[in-house]
Amino acid sequence: MRPVPETPDSGGRYAAPAVRAQFAAARASGKRAKDAAESLGLSEGAAVAAHAGKHEHPLQALALQGSWLELLQSLQDCGPLMALTRNAGAVHEKTGVYTQVSAAGPVGLVLGGDIDLRLFLSRWHAGFAVTELRADPAQLPARSLQFFDAHGCAVHKVCTREATDLAAFDAVVQRFAQPDAVHAFAAAPGPEVPRPDAEIDAVGLRAAWAAMRDTHEFFGLIRKFGVERQQGLRLVEGRFSWRTTPQAVARLLDEAAMDALPIMVFVGSGGCIQIHTGAVRNVQPLDTPGARWINVLDAGFNLHLRSDMLANVWVVEKPTADGIVTSVEAFDPAGALMAMFFGARKPGNPELPAWRDLVSRLPRLQECPHAA
Repeated sequence: MRPVPETPDSGGRYAAPAVRAQFAAARASGKRAKDAAESLGLSEGAAVAAHAGKHEHPLQALALQGSWLELLQSLQDCGPLMALTRNAGAVHEKTGVYTQVSAAGPVGLVLGGDIDLRLFLSRWHAGFAVTELRADPAQLPARSLQFFDAHGCAVHKVCTREATDLAAFDAVVQRFAQPDAVHAFAAAPGPEVPRPDAEIDAVGLRAAWAAMRDTHEFFGLIRKFGVERQQGLRLVEGRFSWRTTPQAVARLLDEAAMDALPIMVFVGSGGCIQIHTGAVRNVQPLDTPGARWINVLDAGFNLHLRSDMLANVWVVEKPTADGIVTSVEAFDPAGALMAMFFGARKPGNPELPAWRDLVSRLPRLQECPHAA
């Protein structure tokens, strides 16, 4: 199959007829939407954009515009929906109602009982209402709202469920529809190269780390010292961080399920962080011809994590006013954060001793030469 170049035609439609036909063939072969797009040499956003307008292919896309925060606020009337946030190695799915949608400065918040999101809306570049026919014609089409960054990477998706009020969902689509809008995407830049360790004030970093009073201070600390995330973990290794094995993630989920221990699971896309808080119950590995997965398949919450992409897993301790807060952070071979795991807790409460005990039993790898 000849890839379609990542450049729009004169109508901004990315050689739309060719994309539509090739994308449909790739989807029919069993590829996920992201993989189908990449098989054509396109980002997922570009492939979806090519399906705008009238045509007879299985996927139909309608461009959206407006305030993304207002759009999300309008979803409350739709009832249960499935929120999906993913990155290259993890997919996080939560079913619930979009409630308590607001913004605090540049960060949007969804704080409903089931759907818990942190939204970095400046990175939301384009949105589409998407309808796709299923392989089984007896099933209703899959319907979703899909949002992409400037490089065509999906930042968040909202999918209808059986209990969704479709009339309310249609009203949201009509309110924010902009059929004439043309969303184009730029090529993604290469990864940033971390500064050499010798240029980092490691002593100052460790002192500032020790002085943290809230986990949210971590992001400002990383920016202040100009360190890449894993570089920072290396520079405090032995004091505030230690390495465990890639297999520790499956062990963590299995033991949390056996103990009915409530945990928090974070997955981020760059434009959204999606959080599950609660117990996990049905943890299942799955090997496919192209990947190995760890799956959590619970009612209302699914996690799909590429276990074959787990390159580095760290245990991280952050001081807070409530005591030490411990996370397990999983990174892929490119150094991107796949997922983070915490014990369930609310601000003002100390960490669960059972969570700390579970993490302490994970295997330790030898510290690197940068250990503090």
